[in-house]
Amino acid sequence: MTPPPAGVRTNDYGQPIGPAVEWTAREPVRPVELAGRWCRVEPLAAAHLPALHAALVLRSSPSIWTYLAAGPFDDATGLNAWLRALNDDPAAVPHALCLPDGRAVGVASYLRLDHLNGSVEVGAIALSAELQRTTAATEAMYLMARHVFDDLGYRRYEWKCDALNEPSRRAALRLGFRYEGTFRKAVVYKGRSRDTAWFSITDDEWVAVRESFERWLVPANFDAEGRQRAALGR
Repeated sequence: MTPPPAGVRTNDYGQPIGPAVEWTAREPVRPVELAGRWCRVEPLAAAHLPALHAALVLRSSPSIWTYLAAGPFDDATGLNAWLRALNDDPAAVPHALCLPDGRAVGVASYLRLDHLNGSVEVGAIALSAELQRTTAATEAMYLMARHVFDDLGYRRYEWKCDALNEPSRRAALRLGFRYEGTFRKAVVYKGRSRDTAWFSITDDEWVAVRESFERWLVPANFDAEGRQRAALGR
């Protein structure tokens, strides 16, 4: 048997094993209200549907749905059915992303819920044209991650996307996720095959990621027109 690398634990049989950890199951992820300076994250409700229809269907390009399993939608009926399905799915905890004026302009969900091992994914993300590339969008992702690590005490936070979705891959890296690999032919959706790129943040990485978010989100980092002075992670 090849000796294990230096510093790796072994059992009584000389086999390498993972680090010891004291762990108890955490509370399941549930709908939650999270308030920031530029946005609010709220449990998805029927009251959000008119604003989401206006933002995601009427005022956004159908291209925002290319890499989502649902959409694009011609009217409110299809969008409402998708949102209801998210709300009814026991494996999803969907939230509306709202601006300070209360308007819902996007959706993001907690998925792959695993409170026994302290792992959860953020996904089913639909950002309207109004929300894309804004401080509010970044803050929403920060608030959701902070809840997972600081409030719930989870160990792992995941991001997955179609491997061909370059904007999503860039967003994951910008937000502090690390690329883990690509699952080939992982999903069939919209009549095509998808390779899925996996990213994650772990609890031991979160402190540095959180500090980066919080430095970026201070009002002094933005000029009078709302343009960032320093990029996230710099």
